[in-house]
Amino acid sequence: MASSEPPLRVPGTPYGPDWRAITARNARSVQTIVGWIFWDPGAVARYSALGLPDYVATVLGYQAAGYLAARAAPLAPAGAEAVIAAFGSISPMALRVLFPAVAQSGRSFLDFWRARDEAVVAGLRTYAPDIVAPLEALGPVLWPVVEALPRMGRVFFAAHLDMPRPDDPLLSGWHAVNCLREWRGDTHWAVLTAAGLTHAEASILHNAWLGYEKDWLPLSRGTSAEDLSAGWERLRANGLAQGDTVLQAGLDVREAVERTTDELTTQPWHMLGEAAAVSFAEQFEPPCELLLQRVDETAGPNYQPASRQRRYWNV
Repeated sequence: MASSEPPLRVPGTPYGPDWRAITARNARSVQTIVGWIFWDPGAVARYSALGLPDYVATVLGYQAAGYLAARAAPLAPAGAEAVIAAFGSISPMALRVLFPAVAQSGRSFLDFWRARDEAVVAGLRTYAPDIVAPLEALGPVLWPVVEALPRMGRVFFAAHLDMPRPDDPLLSGWHAVNCLREWRGDTHWAVLTAAGLTHAEASILHNAWLGYEKDWLPLSRGTSAEDLSAGWERLRANGLAQGDTVLQAGLDVREAVERTTDELTTQPWHMLGEAAAVSFAEQFEPPCELLLQRVDETAGPNYQPASRQRRYWNV
């Protein structure tokens, strides 16, 4: 994971950390520490045992339904439309199916949150045991940083931050990282919104930026055929695509979105300090490589796209 990472100091100078490079590099581990659980069989089995209606397995599958319910739990009391806005690229249809299904099951979104947490602890200890001690040590250091991050415009992050903090040191460290992930995610969606992109357009551009086969990413997120068609039409109208191909101009937009996201999310690493930020990279990249392999095995090599190598590091 580290072999193709960007330098952590400003090129050509012996002094001064490159905070954007540190942010971009550590964002991959942050995403991986959290994201592997989305497809973990242990988590899926726990979701299935909660007894969602049969039609949910047909429409969404327990894997997707459980992930959506667990992640949505902090904001679920605000309703489906608020969660749709916070999730950004996830299919609105899927979330509109999920809410009545959870109600019909007699379970709460918090039940899925707790099931996910159980799977996190079990899975980390099984598949990446070397991550346990660093995560347990990270929690007390990272929580004060996370709590001090600005909340304005970051509703999903704020909702996560308001959840009860786990007593288990491993789970506490994981939740601190999860809050950091949601803070970056809220920022990322603000950047995409400022760029005038819809959820379908954002996924189409991201898909092309990663070099995936056409429409793989939006389809994996449940984007409807209607939304996907409208997204392509808007990209063509704005000179970012021609036919069924994203043009270089479209790739440049997606690259600019990522750069801007990195530039706007350097704050927590500044607050941790250079030594701790670099130590985060060195400590977490090796076990995160194991977790990313776990994603490859349980879902496939295209999943967890935020953990995949970014093009612009090699430009």
